[in-house]
Amino acid sequence: MPSAVSLKEVAAALSEHWSPRVVGEVDDSFVKVAKVHGSLTWHSHEHEDELFYILKGRLRIEMEQETVDLSEGQMFVVPKGVRHNPVAEEECHLMLIERKSTLHTGDVVMEKTRSVDEQLRPV
Repeated sequence: MPSAVSLKEVAAALSEHWSPRVVGEVDDSFVKVAKVHGSLTWHSHEHEDELFYILKGRLRIEMEQETVDLSEGQMFVVPKGVRHNPVAEEECHLMLIERKSTLHTGDVVMEKTRSVDEQLRPV
């Protein structure tokens, strides 16, 4: 029988920033948690929306047309094709819901980019 998952506990246990981990699957989407601090990079996901839900702290999602500030308990969906840059001035824990085809940093490959295999590693 599957067991319940505490997203807050999993996020708190992560040792790396900007290295999401898959904690569940819903149809063709992954449910992920991440611990973030600082800036990721400007990128987009051409064919996928990306849902951010804040478990702890604050996150700013910079986009070319607007900026959204999120705090604990709030969520925001970045629409497919929208260039964005997530920024956390202090450590932030979050949940992401993304299609399994979503590349971590979208159209950009950099040092912080994590493959799906890396995101599937146990915590």
